Amino acid sequence: MSFHVPEQRRCRAGDFGSDESYGNNGAFTLPPLVADRHFCVIASDGLGWEHVSVHMESPRGKQWTPTWAEMCHVKDVFWDADDVVVQYHPRRVDYVNFHPHTLHLWRPIGVELPLPDPDLVGPGAEEVSA
Repeated sequence: MSFHVPEQRRCRAGDFGSDESYGNNGAFTLPPLVADRHFCVIASDGLGWEHVSVHMESPRGKQWTPTWAEMCHVKDVFWDADDVVVQYHPRRVDYVNFHPHTLHLWRPIGVELPLPDPDLVGPGAEEVSA
């Protein structure tokens, strides 16, 4: 299991610029799955958590909240297929919203996340995911 960043997609200049010496921390742009919907990602692995924040942006500056498929793509770029990550929905009092179109993926370092039985998702869920 591994958290890793796509070095070739690292933002090296500007406010969020970094280089390899930052490890898994920095900003990254990923090519679109859908025309003009580029991924803007900030990754980090501090304070006991691996984390990415994601929003979508067009070259003209229009912004979107990522879709499920786009978040799955980001998960596959930054984590291995066998890794489990979560998207939290905290108590309302704990909401933090620095950007209206950003979603987050999290994984605690050194902790195995519990998973519900696939049958709780729906009949035959185990066969579909295999």
